[in-house]
Amino acid sequence: MTRGHAAPPPRRAPMMAIALAAVGALAAALGVWSTQGSDDRCRPDRKLVLPCDGAWWGAYIPYDEDSSLTRPVYAFERKIGRKLDVIYTYHDMSGNPTDGELLTPDEVELGEDRLLMLAWESTVWKEKHHANWSETQLGWKNIASGKYDTSIIDPQARRLKAYGKRVFFSFDQETDMRIKEGAGTPEEYVAAYRHLRDRFERLGVRNVVWVWTVSGYLGNADLMKALYPGDRYVDWIGMDQYNYYQCHKSPNWLDFESSQRPTYDWLRTNISANKPIMLAEFATAPDPTRPDRQRDWYTAIPRVAPTLPRAKAYVHWNRPVPGGPACDLTVNSGPALDGYRSAGLDPYFRRGVAGR
Repeated sequence: MTRGHAAPPPRRAPMMAIALAAVGALAAALGVWSTQGSDDRCRPDRKLVLPCDGAWWGAYIPYDEDSSLTRPVYAFERKIGRKLDVIYTYHDMSGNPTDGELLTPDEVELGEDRLLMLAWESTVWKEKHHANWSETQLGWKNIASGKYDTSIIDPQARRLKAYGKRVFFSFDQETDMRIKEGAGTPEEYVAAYRHLRDRFERLGVRNVVWVWTVSGYLGNADLMKALYPGDRYVDWIGMDQYNYYQCHKSPNWLDFESSQRPTYDWLRTNISANKPIMLAEFATAPDPTRPDRQRDWYTAIPRVAPTLPRAKAYVHWNRPVPGGPACDLTVNSGPALDGYRSAGLDPYFRRGVAGR
């Protein structure tokens, strides 16, 4: 489980409102999200699913020391030799402009020619940008009851509506890991998820693509089943699986296929065979004795991906997690960068989104 959260600081509010309104009007005029890839037959549908062979390529990129998201994203793209299709970001439910407003100016800028994946947590972070990952739970039962509708949910829903473009949206991602943090029961989560989506629809927010994201840890199989809100409420299924290796003192190195296929197959068999799947977070820890293993882990992805045909988005977690060098999941340099760059340049992941 890797939970990094942050958002860039606000810019002048009036300019933000004007920008959102303008973008929303443009999107409404265009009507649909279009691609500029080489194959017009592979335009995504209304749920952002590519109908052809291939998948979106994305990443979670940490904010820099000045709380900029754009600068590190642009720098990362220069390293990998391409634009990302999907930018993955986190927000809390504080409502404050630092972390709690969906669609910051940096996100709007990046969304001009990339898709956004917004993860919204039912918590209030105790420090700026969730620096130490400490938080106060608002509670799923309170979300479901409507307690926060007018103060938190409605204002952010309207911001998304004003943006206009379709966005991926995940409510309390890795939800199976949140019960032990005090968020609530599976029944309360299902009620909260359904309430949130119903509320958005009541407010006319039609540009949100709903991603239900679990860790994918199969020791939580029964729990994940209990947490599923139902096919009517879910557009995509997300899973966060890693090769942690020595980061979690695992004795076994799992190659890309071994780390992803068991959960992919389980979700298809036990949750839904029809929903598209998003690898909402994936990465490998290093092997300090065999550094080329990281490169080979990533270069294998284009070979494995066609055998996971319902996996239609691959979003890398490019941030270290606590635990020292063994837990550096980034691909910023060395063999890891070589392998990740090679995988991302494969035609399977080169479909293009609007503005390319």
